[in-house]
Amino acid sequence: MARTVVITGPSGVGKGTLIRSLRERMPELQLSVSATTRRPRTGETQGEDYHFMSPAEFEQHVAAGDFVEHADYAGARYGTLRSELETRSASGAPVLLEIEVQGARQVRRTMPEAVQVFIAPPSVEALRARLVGRGTDPPEQVEARLRSAEAELAAQQEFPHVVVNDRLEDAVEELVQIVRETTSTR
Repeated sequence: MARTVVITGPSGVGKGTLIRSLRERMPELQLSVSATTRRPRTGETQGEDYHFMSPAEFEQHVAAGDFVEHADYAGARYGTLRSELETRSASGAPVLLEIEVQGARQVRRTMPEAVQVFIAPPSVEALRARLVGRGTDPPEQVEARLRSAEAELAAQQEFPHVVVNDRLEDAVEELVQIVRETTSTR
């Protein structure tokens, strides 16, 4: 199976933006599409941004053992379907997983060979500003995400690679270097 690269960090830290920039520089990378029970945001597409599921459908997949990892986060459930990972890795190119810290820990146990990268904000204040500024969540959801972020930030020492997303271009360059060095993709 192709090498798997886990990209994790708190909500609002810029994982999606970094991954888009990484894939522009390394278009051979495959992106695994996560499943979630949260509602689609404006502009999100089923099967492209997420596999949107009802809570009952998600639970059926959990019971069947269909997830490589799954986690509850800020009132919704998220997970990586084993079939999604297998389909993406069939090309032989490295596969990126954009997942929450709980899920990254599960992947570490089940796939210890996976490369684990934690994306950190320059500060908690910067993270708050990003979450509020993106305008996708009501204030109570922003607060829930910030509470979760505090525990997640404390976990960053568990990860062999930490990229601080302060200046986007610098963070992308560091991420490209990590992926190239750990997956032998040139």
